[in-house]
Amino acid sequence: MGSSANTETNGTASSPSSNHKPPATNGAEAPLNQPHSTPDQAISESDQSKKRKMGMLPLEVGTRVMCRWRDGKHHPVKVIERRRIHNGGQNDYEYYVHYTEFNRRLDEWTHLDQLDLDSVECAVDEKVEDKVTSLKMTRHQKRKIDETHVEGHEELDAASLREHEEFTKVKNIATIELGKYEIETWYFSPFPPEYNDCVKLFFCEFCLNFMKRKEQLQRHMRKCDLKHPPGDEIYRSGTLSMFEVDGKKNKVYAQNLCYLAKLFLDHKTLYYDVDLFLFYVLCECDDRGCHMVGYFSKEKHSEEAYNLACILTLPPYQRKGYGKFLIAFSYELSKKEGKVGTPERPLSDLGLLSYRGYWTRVLLDILKKHKGNISIKELSDMTAIKAEDILSTLQSLELIQYRKGQHVICADPKVLDRHLKAAGRGGLDVDVSKLIWTPYKDQS
Repeated sequence: MGSSANTETNGTASSPSSNHKPPATNGAEAPLNQPHSTPDQAISESDQSKKRKMGMLPLEVGTRVMCRWRDGKHHPVKVIERRRIHNGGQNDYEYYVHYTEFNRRLDEWTHLDQLDLDSVECAVDEKVEDKVTSLKMTRHQKRKIDETHVEGHEELDAASLREHEEFTKVKNIATIELGKYEIETWYFSPFPPEYNDCVKLFFCEFCLNFMKRKEQLQRHMRKCDLKHPPGDEIYRSGTLSMFEVDGKKNKVYAQNLCYLAKLFLDHKTLYYDVDLFLFYVLCECDDRGCHMVGYFSKEKHSEEAYNLACILTLPPYQRKGYGKFLIAFSYELSKKEGKVGTPERPLSDLGLLSYRGYWTRVLLDILKKHKGNISIKELSDMTAIKAEDILSTLQSLELIQYRKGQHVICADPKVLDRHLKAAGRGGLDVDVSKLIWTPYKDQS
């Protein structure tokens, strides 16, 4: 669930460690108990070390090694893929690596000079891993299968899942230009084959058409007459606007939005059948037009009472409260529909954190103001939050007990204040008086 583009670096920039100082060169005598090494021996050892390192090249896929990252420090990585450098020598390769300490969004192509060959560990035998994988499907894999509902591939077995992950392991587009921002991408997105050789794509920020070259975008912008997402503006408050886009009526826009979003979402698979979805696009508006900051989608008809399928705040707009605003907006729509709602499962780790934060703040605010007893059913009716989500949130806060066959909410004011403080600020508020919307009905 993305959300979100400040790119998280998961590390602070600092100079490389200076713990390992070079030996003194002031001519001081070596201790008597250490044998002197002759220049010939030193050269011989250096040659041997060089030969040993050259013998490792090119590094195999699966190799684990230390790699110098953007913070100047070395971090453990696993080699995911390699490619020969154009016009390079026999062993001149670039290596696509995954930083094992960090999220997959930071995977990148690296040069040999960033890798510490003294730290190389033997390559993992991928065939052995495959055998283990095929014999035992982990809970994580089951979850991934549940998430991977691509048209024509509703049921993926472990082998198909492995193939899918193999196909998406390397980012195909490194950066995009969208409006005034150049954004580093996080994940693979299945753009049409003719874009396979592109490292950067240029998006029209209004219709979301994408092009290979800046000149193409400039020509397009002279002709494109859109200044906001297609569809109905259902909310405007100050400089913020929300547009409802019907995937059936605006198919190309919706598909382009999915291609764009997938560059920043790891846990969701691209929706090819956009006809079944509504897209709610949040924009910041100025005299040049309405500029997308994020969106969420929802099924037109959900048997599971899902009120949100995908959610994303674009990286340049993250940490400004827009993600919380989008979640709150999805529940305001549920209230208008007279239904309870819940986000589509499974949630990513970041998605669960965002929702748990929203549920916590909403429920604590009510409990703090409410006098007397209140039931989970009443809380659900007031908030449009599903009863199971309320129960799990209150249990995680240790605000509920099971007595005499029923759940009892224990709302000590001091405990509520402590939890509210820990939950942080709630982000931007949805002004319900500015929401002009009627629930979706099929046009017959």
